[in-house]
Amino acid sequence: MSVPANPAQRTLIALLLGLLLVAQIEQPYPEIALLQHIPTMLMIAFSPWLLRRWPLTTASVACIVLFMALHTLGGRYAYSNVPYDDWAQALTGSTVSEAFGWTRNHYDRLVHFAFGALSVIPVTEIARRWGGVGARGAALAVLAWVLAISCLYEIFEWLLTLVAAGATADRYNGQQGDIWDAQKDMALAALGAIGVVLVRGRR
Repeated sequence: MSVPANPAQRTLIALLLGLLLVAQIEQPYPEIALLQHIPTMLMIAFSPWLLRRWPLTTASVACIVLFMALHTLGGRYAYSNVPYDDWAQALTGSTVSEAFGWTRNHYDRLVHFAFGALSVIPVTEIARRWGGVGARGAALAVLAWVLAISCLYEIFEWLLTLVAAGATADRYNGQQGDIWDAQKDMALAALGAIGVVLVRGRR
């Protein structure tokens, strides 16, 4: 399989592949590792064909790779166990949870927000280049994309609970006892997209 002609894009995809491989070293949650990392594996495998068929700017590819990198890190620790408090403790002597009064691990919230924010550049590019829409149409396309994909992902998580073993489903979903987890995740994704759209619009 050939690789993207753009050297910067090749480097970004290679870095993501390296991160994916490193994330499997002494994998702490092997029972859900494959389920977590399938999207990243598929994106890396098909990126050469996708970028030949629908070329994107390096900025768009960087946004996609950054989101997948955040997801890869979250997937290693089943999201609910990303040890950012341990890292903060080692660096500053205090934890993020102490600083904000958190009682749950909020890494999943960060990734949902990042999904919305990092979708803006690539989806805008696709909508304007191949959809033939203007700036306002592209902004609506971004919001529609973020809300639709967020909704489909939450439905997928619900369906997973119907077919997977209880412990596996709970660990993958990472609700951490919050009955409004799905709604908050979708809202954060929408806020991330809206925030970036507004900032770009003012520029």
